[in-house]
Amino acid sequence: MLGITGFGAYIPQLRLPRSAIVNANVWANPSIAHLSTGERSMANWDEDSITMAVEAARNCLHNIDRDHVKKVSFASTTFPFVDRLNSGVVSSALNLPNDSHSADLTGSQKAGTSSLISALESTMKDSKDLHLCIAAEKRLARAGSLQELSFGDGAAALTLGNSSNNVILAELIGHHSITDDFVDHYRAQGNKFSYYWEERWIKEEGYLKLIPESINRLLENCSVKANQIDHLIVPLSSRGVPQRIASATDISPEIISDNLWNDCGDTGTAHPLIMLASELEKAKPEKKILVCGFGQGADTILLQTTKAISDFQSRQSLSDSLTNRREENNYLKFLTFNGLLEVERGMRAEQDKQTALSALYRNKDMLLGFIGGHCQKCGTSQIPKTRICVNPNCGAHNSQTDERFSDKKANVMSWTADQLAYSIDPPAHYGMVEFEGGGRLMVDFTDVNTDEMETNMPVRMVFRIKDIDEQRGFVRYFWKASPYK
Repeated sequence: MLGITGFGAYIPQLRLPRSAIVNANVWANPSIAHLSTGERSMANWDEDSITMAVEAARNCLHNIDRDHVKKVSFASTTFPFVDRLNSGVVSSALNLPNDSHSADLTGSQKAGTSSLISALESTMKDSKDLHLCIAAEKRLARAGSLQELSFGDGAAALTLGNSSNNVILAELIGHHSITDDFVDHYRAQGNKFSYYWEERWIKEEGYLKLIPESINRLLENCSVKANQIDHLIVPLSSRGVPQRIASATDISPEIISDNLWNDCGDTGTAHPLIMLASELEKAKPEKKILVCGFGQGADTILLQTTKAISDFQSRQSLSDSLTNRREENNYLKFLTFNGLLEVERGMRAEQDKQTALSALYRNKDMLLGFIGGHCQKCGTSQIPKTRICVNPNCGAHNSQTDERFSDKKANVMSWTADQLAYSIDPPAHYGMVEFEGGGRLMVDFTDVNTDEMETNMPVRMVFRIKDIDEQRGFVRYFWKASPYK
C-alpha cells in the first residue's frame, strides 16, 4: 500500500480584503466592482515561496522522524532562484539528511499534482524512506486585474511512503494525467506577470474538456464509479466550473470541496494540495478523495482515507492557519511588499548587502538550519554553537553536540521598535529572546505590531527573508521570532 503518511499547510497571517483592491482600482476597471467579497492571503515582505514551503513542511513533519525523509520535491512557478536548488534551501532549513535527493519542479500550474504523482510513483516498497512533496506560490499580478483579486499566497506539504514501515493516512488508488499544450496563460523568462487569454475560451476548451476527460479515464482505469467518490477537489476559482465538471463526469455537485476563495484565494501550484490538506483534516476513514490539477493538461489522483486519519495531528492545522489572520487594509503596503511600488527608502537603506557565499556555506547549519549546541559536560544549551561552552562554571572545549533550536519555544527578554533603522515595514522590531531549556539570541521580530510587543511574550521561530541584495539578486534567509499563537 502506498499513500500519504503526513500533511500540512501554511497560509500567511496577513489578509488583504478584496474590497481594498476594488476601491483602489475600480476607477480604471469598473468591471471588478462585483468581486469585492472575501479576502486574499498576502505574504509578508519577508516571505516568499521558500519560506512558506519551510513552514508548511514543518507542520507536515510534526512527529515524523526527519531522518527517514530521503527525497524532497518542491513545486512552484515563483521560485526566488532560477539557477539555485530552491528545494536545497528548504532541506537545509528543515535539517533533513544531506544524503537526501532534492528537486525543483516548475513550468505549470499543475506542477504540484505532478510532483505528488511522481513522489507516489517513486516511493519504494519495503522501505522506511519518505518522500516530502511541497508546493508553494507567491504570484504577482498587475494592479486592478482579475488575477490580483483571485490570487493568494500559500503552501502545502505531504509525506509519501509505504505501509510496510509507515502509517498510511490516505491510500493511493490510482492516477491519470493528460498532457496538452493548451495555453490559457503564460509568463516568459524575465517577465513579472503572466499573460492571460479570453476567460470563456479557457473554460470551454480547457477546464471543461481536459479535466472531465482525465477524471473519466481515471475512474475507468480504477474500476470506480462516479457515485463512489466522496470528495471532489477542483482548484479553480471560476464560478460554476467545478459544478459543470462534476456534471460532465456524473459526480454529485454536492461533494465538491470548498475552493477557499473567500479565505485565501487561488494559491497556484499549491492549491490542489492545500485543498487536499483541508479535506484530510476533517475526513473520515474509508472516504474516496479525487484531486484535480490543471495546467497544459490535467492531473487526477484518487485516494482513499484509512482508519489512521482520525488520529493524525499536524503541528498547525490549515483551519488554524486560516483563523490566525491579521487584516491589512493598506493596498499600497501590499504593492510595496511585492515590489510593485517603488518608495523612497532614505539614505539608511543605501548599503552594500553582498553575501559572502563561502561564509554562508561554512555557517549554513546555524544560518539555515538554526542549529545550536548542547554541552555534554554540563548540559548547557546555547546558540550559536561554539568550541567553548558559554557556562562560566564549565568552559569545556569541543564538548557540544548539535541541537535544533527552530522548534523550541522562547520568551522575549527585551525588545525595541526602531524608527530610525531602515525597514520595508517600519518600525524595525528586534530584541533578545531566551529559549526554553536555555540559550539566548538577539533576533528580529516579524508578524507583530508595536502595541503587541511585551517582555515575557511567548514567541516561536520562523524561517524568513533577512534581506535582499538587489544589486546581485541574492536573497539571504535567517530565523525570526513571531508571536506564539
